[in-house]
Amino acid sequence: MRAGPLHIRALHIKKYTEEHELVNFDDATGVGIVSITDHAQSVLGDVVFVELPTVGTTFNQGDQIGAVESVKAASDIYAPVSGTIEAINENLSGEPGLLNKSAEDKGWLCKIKLSDPAELDKLLTWEDYKKTYVE
Repeated sequence: MRAGPLHIRALHIKKYTEEHELVNFDDATGVGIVSITDHAQSVLGDVVFVELPTVGTTFNQGDQIGAVESVKAASDIYAPVSGTIEAINENLSGEPGLLNKSAEDKGWLCKIKLSDPAELDKLLTWEDYKKTYVE
């Protein structure tokens, strides 16, 4: 009998900020995908412009990393965690409405290589975010 390949499962952790950002962290790569929450996009209304950070830029947790403008309001985007920007969602420059259609999936903002994954512990769980901001 031959043993098959060893499969290592990556842990994905989703955490939320009080400013309505979320980070979906993959512990296998050390990268977090940053988005705004579905709740945030619904409050903003139709998004018309998204300003994203520059790849390679390093931010600290809580630093402003971009902005979202809608027909109703403008809102800053803050880094939920410290790290270096590895990628941005180029699709948002030509289709900012992706934030309204799929804020937490296709409308992701950027990917950050975390410098301190322990910062995730300072963020809200879905249950805590939901109790405070969604209900």
